This record gives sequence, structure tokens and C-alpha cells, in this order.
Amino acid sequence: MPDDPQQISPGAIPLGLYIHLPWCVKKCPYCDFNSHRMRGELPESDYVDALLADLAWSAPQAGKRRISSIFFGGGTPSLFSAHAIGRILDAVASHLPLAAGCEVTLEANPGASEHGHFRAYRDAGVNRISLGVQSLDDGCLQRLGRVHDAATALAAIDAVQAAGFERMNCDLMFGLPEQTQALAAADVAGVIERAPGHISYYQLTLEPGTPFHHRPPPRPDDDTLVDIFERSATAMQRAGYRQYEVSAWAWPDAACRHNYNYWTFGDYLAIGAGAHAKLTTCDGRVIRSARQRWPRAYMATAGTPAMLSASRQLDTTDRRFEFLLNGLRLKNGVSRTQYETRTGLNWDTLANHLTFVTPADLICMDDTRLCASDHGWYYLDNILSQVLPDA
Repeated sequence: MPDDPQQISPGAIPLGLYIHLPWCVKKCPYCDFNSHRMRGELPESDYVDALLADLAWSAPQAGKRRISSIFFGGGTPSLFSAHAIGRILDAVASHLPLAAGCEVTLEANPGASEHGHFRAYRDAGVNRISLGVQSLDDGCLQRLGRVHDAATALAAIDAVQAAGFERMNCDLMFGLPEQTQALAAADVAGVIERAPGHISYYQLTLEPGTPFHHRPPPRPDDDTLVDIFERSATAMQRAGYRQYEVSAWAWPDAACRHNYNYWTFGDYLAIGAGAHAKLTTCDGRVIRSARQRWPRAYMATAGTPAMLSASRQLDTTDRRFEFLLNGLRLKNGVSRTQYETRTGLNWDTLANHLTFVTPADLICMDDTRLCASDHGWYYLDNILSQVLPDA
């Protein structure tokens, strides 16, 4: 069968909105995100004005599609006041229709938010908090360059719950400098005891361009990392959490809707310095775009085409690879309907391609669904290396 893209209907694809707030109190030595150390006073009002100009310019591209999720990422969004977050959300509602039960997530760091502000964030329209705990060991936190300690992290979890948030995520990292199995187990046990509905559990990686990449700290060996992950997985399973993505564990109905949209090749508008968007147009093209990375340049150009630093149309190979890159991260994989309606490509052609390049024991595929096998789950990099655009 031909692999030529078929017509895509944007209305059949979920649409999210990502909002980037780029400043942090301190740049962590492992972080390669577009985040910038705050020097002096936060330019909150000017930056929000730029976001609203960007929103007014971007919103018409969505047509009449409803926004299913909103995500404030960073940086450290909790450096911004509840008033600022409310201004942004009010503007979003004036420009774009929101789906019933729209998930609105705000990332927060325990050392960069007054705990009393969480209730104000909820009143402003935020209904999910993602808290960057990372560890509950003071030594590990210091070696990571975090600005909070364990007591502050636990107090922040308590404050989020006291503010009435029913949806909360706690980020935890493992494989930290000088981390032992016992310390990793204590981190997971301490977060489970606070009972958030969602835990993101991911391994520390040394990203190019970061201080940790240039000067690698001492970390657990590979065998210890495997042991840490398996013991943590068992502990989370026993506590009622289900692993639904490589690094994501949740109670029933508590999965992150915004991230799930990413993983299933959904669409998303994006505003803010360095924000990346993916949008299917009314004529079926799939466009990725990015905004100016540096906040000052972004604020100077927001609301004009000059704020874009890049824009490109995805071809057939791009669509197939990006769909697999994200979808195979999901424990249950992806469906035929998702693949065909979001890429415009034929399921049977995908099956032929994967059969040709991928050992059969690494994937499971039938007429309706594709996922990594129990064995293949541990070899996702191997699978994806076979379907890279230049492979």
C-alpha cells in the first residue's frame, strides 16, 4: 500500500496549550531545559504582556478546536504570582474554547513558592500541581544543586493537598550522585506515604552542554540502577500505582492528560520563550514551530512572526518516526485509530515497515494496536534506532 499521507482532519486530534515561564532561582547543573537564572526582579508584568500578545497571534490557528489541557512549564512557573497566572488563564478563555474538565497543570518547585500561594493558584484556575521533589535526602538534593531540602519538599506536598488539589504529581529522580539503594528506596517510600495521585520517576541523565556533562559526578553503576528501578517499581505497584509510560506512574484516572497528548502525537499550541508547538492545519499539513529562546528577544518580538525561530512541515518519515518515538513509551502502546487519524498514514504500511526493520520479539502488533513487548520494553532505544529518519 502507498505511504503517501492521506487527508487529516484536525478536529479529530486533541489540542493542548503549553505555556513556558523560563526563569529559575538557580540553574541546576543537570538541566538542559530552556531555563534562565533570575537576576534581579522578575519581569512578571512585561512577560505576561508578551504571552498575551503571542496568544492573540497564535489562537486563530486553532480554529474552533477546544483546548483539552493547559500546562505551565519552565523554568519555575511558581515564581509567578497567582494574579499573573490568572491573567493568562483569563486571556486563554477569551481566545480559545476550553473543553469540559480541561486539565490545567502548574509546575512548582518546593524552594520557589510560598506554600500559601497554592490555594490562590487553585482559585486562579489551576487544577493540577506538578511538584519538583526530586529527592527526600538532603545530601542528594545538595549534590543536585536544588534550592530546597527534604523538609521543605514534604511541607510543599502537604500544602498542595491542604489547598484542595485533587490532582498532583511528584517528580522523583534516581541514579543521583552518591545515591545508594537505601536512599532511593526511602525517597519512593516517603512520597508514597504522602499519596499523590501521580509520580514521575526518571533517571538522572548527563545532558550535553550541562555542568554535569562536563564534570560527571559519581553515580550508581548500571547494576545498581537496575536494582533501584525494579525495587521502586515494585513499591509503587504495591501502593496502587500503575506504570503507564516509561517514567510515569499513576493511580486510576490520574494520568497526566497533557503529556499523554504529547505521547500520542496530539496537537498543541505553545507560547513563551523557546516554546515548541505542533499543529495540524485545516489542509492536513503537520507543522512544528519554535519561538525565540532568549526571554528578552522573545518579549521584543511577541505577537509578530519575528518571534518564531523555526518552523517546518513534517514529511511522511518524520510523522512515522515521531509517532513511534513517543507512542512506544506508553505501556499499552498506541492504537490504529490514533496512528491513522493523527499521521494520515496507513496502518498496514507501518506494519510492513516494522516487520522489515524490527525483531519480532520486541514489538506486539495486530490490526488495532501497537506496543513494545514485555521484552522490547527494555530495548526501546534499539527499536527506535531502526526507524530513525536516516536509518
